[in-house]
Amino acid sequence: MRKLKQVNHLVGLLRPAMEDVQGRHANPLVVDAGSGNAYLGFVVYELFLKDAAGGELLSIEGRPDLTERAKGRAERLHFDRMRFQTAHIDAAEYPERIHVLMALHACDTATDDALVAAIKHGADHVAVVPCCQAEVAAQLKEKKAKPAGSMSLLFQHPWHRREFGSHLTNVIRALTLEAFGYQVTVTELTGWEHSLKNELILGRRVHRDNRRARLQLQALLAETGVQPRLTRLLGITPAGAGGSDVGGEEAPEPSEPASDAQPTPDAAPPEP
Repeated sequence: MRKLKQVNHLVGLLRPAMEDVQGRHANPLVVDAGSGNAYLGFVVYELFLKDAAGGELLSIEGRPDLTERAKGRAERLHFDRMRFQTAHIDAAEYPERIHVLMALHACDTATDDALVAAIKHGADHVAVVPCCQAEVAAQLKEKKAKPAGSMSLLFQHPWHRREFGSHLTNVIRALTLEAFGYQVTVTELTGWEHSLKNELILGRRVHRDNRRARLQLQALLAETGVQPRLTRLLGITPAGAGGSDVGGEEAPEPSEPASDAQPTPDAAPPEP
């Protein structure tokens, strides 16, 4: 019941994204990265795709037993436009264009892999609920991070290091999405009594890129001394590290940007 509450609440938050892509694309592609038992994917398909004229949902899961179980369930339900792929998120074969990418509790750097897939394949909308962020906390522990002043006091104790590392990880993720042109909302998924992994990062792509956000991200990496997988994969370097301040791979531009999106002064508008 706790999982059902989480999934139902997330689907409600995904409704504007689904209605947006279904209104602009004849065959929108939704990716459920790290789908597990595919509970989220089945609910999304039931509510938005089952009775639609087009659209597909691709579930990606690294455990073959879960993939086969979900595939059998889709066959019994006649959900013919649900597809399944057994692969880890970073090794999956993605279509050239993704319209919505979601990842519910993809553990540690698997969330980074999901965000990289979304950015590289021009996803219009992204929704991730991170889980078990450990990479940055480990970097802090190994003293790879050498922040100036008294900032190190924020993660001197193991408990604080875990919590600070988790928070820093998600701040970097949100800033990275902004740097690649997404309008980002960070909120809670559901009540804390249902899950401690409760932070939801929503992104809607409205620009080609955002230089100010990229500079802020590079400054944050330099000040904290961390370099998480997400920024490494996208080639984003800390400020003063010798890399370009606009380095990294440029994500493909969506074919039809959302018509009601308003560009901010510091972000370049989509190219024709």
